[in-house]
This record gives sequence, C-alpha cells and structure tokens, in this order.
Amino acid sequence: MALSNVRHPYDALGGGTPASAGSRVTLGEHLRGQVRRLCEAAGFAPPAGPSGSPLLELLDLLGPAALRPLGAGPPSPSFVCDDHSPAEISLACSAGRPVAVRLLVEPGCAAGSLEENARQGLAALGGLAGRRGFSTEPVRRVEDLFLPPVMHGPFALWCATEQRREPGAPGGVKVYLNPRAHGRAAAARVTEEALRRFGFGRAWAALRERVLPRGPERDEIRFFALDLGDWHTPRIKVYVAHHDATASQLRDVARVLPGAAAERAGAFCRSVGGDPGRFSRRPLVSCLAFTDRDAEGPGGHTVHVPVRDYARDDGVARERATTALRRLGVDAGVLDGALAAMTSRRLSDGVGLIAYVSLVQSTWEPPRVNVYLSPEAYTVRRPRTAGRKTGGPR
Repeated sequence: MALSNVRHPYDALGGGTPASAGSRVTLGEHLRGQVRRLCEAAGFAPPAGPSGSPLLELLDLLGPAALRPLGAGPPSPSFVCDDHSPAEISLACSAGRPVAVRLLVEPGCAAGSLEENARQGLAALGGLAGRRGFSTEPVRRVEDLFLPPVMHGPFALWCATEQRREPGAPGGVKVYLNPRAHGRAAAARVTEEALRRFGFGRAWAALRERVLPRGPERDEIRFFALDLGDWHTPRIKVYVAHHDATASQLRDVARVLPGAAAERAGAFCRSVGGDPGRFSRRPLVSCLAFTDRDAEGPGGHTVHVPVRDYARDDGVARERATTALRRLGVDAGVLDGALAAMTSRRLSDGVGLIAYVSLVQSTWEPPRVNVYLSPEAYTVRRPRTAGRKTGGPR
C-alpha cells in the first residue's frame, strides 16, 4: 500500500504554522543540530566527526531523505510525528542516574510504498548491524509476520538507539515492527505467533485477558519491538492503544505488575493528562515488556500519555512533565535544557513539541519517566482552544 494513501492523524488537527517554509536547511542538518545541542544540554561531550555518537550514526539511516531541504516538505506522510518528521527524540530520566538521550528514525521514509519502505529499512538495519557488530537474526525470525510481500498498515520498520553518560553503558538498537502488516484483523494472531517464536507463548493468555479485555477495536495492538545488540536487559515489547479509556482502566491494565505499580500508573495518567475523565482524543498506550525471566507474563509496563492532546500548549505540557519528574526525584532542569535545545520558539506558541510523557515500571529496575519530543521540522501545531477536538489516535 502506498504511503501516500495512509491517512495521518495530523490531517484532522486543524493545521498549524509552517516551521520551515522556503528553508534550504536540510532535514539532516535540522536533526543533527537538535541532537548535538540536546546531548550537550544533557552533559555529554560534543560529538566528534560527522557521526561521532550512536545518535548521529542512526541519523545516517535516513539516507537521501536527510539531504532534502525542509522547505520541500516531508519526504512522506511519516507516522512517527504529527508533522510527518521521520524522527523523534526522547529523554529517559531516572532518580540518581544520568539522563539518557534517545533517537528514533524511519529509515525508509522516502519510499513510495510500504514494501519498498521495508526493503530500505532492512538494508539500513543490516548496514548498521555490520558496523556495530550485532545480529539481526531476531528480525529475520519474524520477517514473514511483520514484513510480508504485500503490506498493510501505517508503517514498516523503525529503528531507535540511545546514548548515556555512564561508563560501559550498552549501545544496542531497538527495532519497531507493524503487527497490522497482514491487516488490522490479523494483529492479534501475528503478535501471539511472534511471542511464541521468542519463547513467550504462555504469556499470551495473560496479555489477552488483562491488557486486551475490550476487544481489538478498543484495545488495539500497535507495535512489536525487539532489542538487538548490547542491552543490560534485552526485551520483547508489545504496544497497545487503549481507545476511549479512563485512568482507572489503565490502572487495571498495569496490575500485570505486582505491588504499587497500578496505582502509580493511574495517578500518572490523571496528572499528566489533566484528568480529562475519559481519554477520548488520542489514546493512552501501554507497552508490555518481556525478558528471559518473564515466561508467564510481562515483567515491565509503561503507560504513554499523549500530553499534546490534553494540554492547551507546550507550556502546560512542560509543567505536567516537570511535576512527573520531580515526583520521581529527578532534577527537572534537564527538561528545560532539552526544550531550549530543540526550539527557540515560546512554549505558549504551539503544542506538540512535547508529544508523550511516559511512566516506565518493571520488576528489574526503579521507575523512570520518559519525555518524547517532536523535531517540528515542518509544522508547529497551533495551541488548542476550548472546544476544539484534535485528531485520531497515533
């Protein structure tokens, strides 16, 4: 299916202000500048050379799309960001640990079809694996499930990596795949079979009963992710969008973890989302993480709150993200430094720079908060006004 036929949520958001009309700055230059400034704000040494960090190396996967001037518009209607920027930057923040900076890209963003997008993505991933010395065997193991000859859905393959300041920090790569590649109705079957191939077949029953109780139209499987290469705790992850859900319903989903995780997740949704009652605009998203110790069910749960759809502007979104960080014992100053590195505009002039704020909980490490930032390469979305609804789910 041609990417140009994919209806993107931004189409219904009421438009925005062009961020780069007529600009001769290329997509690659724009993203590299943001990554370099953000890394410096996070306390990293400035990257040396054209690809002097794992993040800048990942930008090379964009290939010719990185050379496209911003004034020419996005290379495709990418599903990564609301303005079709084929990249997303995020911060992973934990108490007592240096912040990690993460980058996600769509290597095949300039392709004319999902099938070509997949081919370009696999080629880019293979090249990166050769340079870094990791295996792509996990992707090949499920290639028939997620990358068939004829593809459906909004994307084919994304890649992500991160950079930390700790000595000896892992430098693996995350690969995101599309469970709807065989059609939306096949997403559950595809996910169940993929879990089985990685040794988590017994976990499907718990996931179906506790995370997907309202059926595929309301609890929709969106992404399947693999950790490749060097990670402290490699994971298999399943992402589920909970349409028209409440914080209480999300709390019930988070009961897949023991202890106080569920109550923290419910309170987090209400705080970051502005307590809307029902999240009827863009949905809350759960991420279920499985490791080699999680044969019966997930050992990790993340709730992603699409704060941009429940805040008037990025100033309000910043306040809510700052509150979440401080409750976790994290110095919220790192967020202000990151926002200044991403843009020079006033936060009150747009909404969407802060796309998601997430609470990550697991049985193997302390909770953390992730903040996801849009490059706003092409459009700054106007602040929300009272009564104006925003678009559909991401």
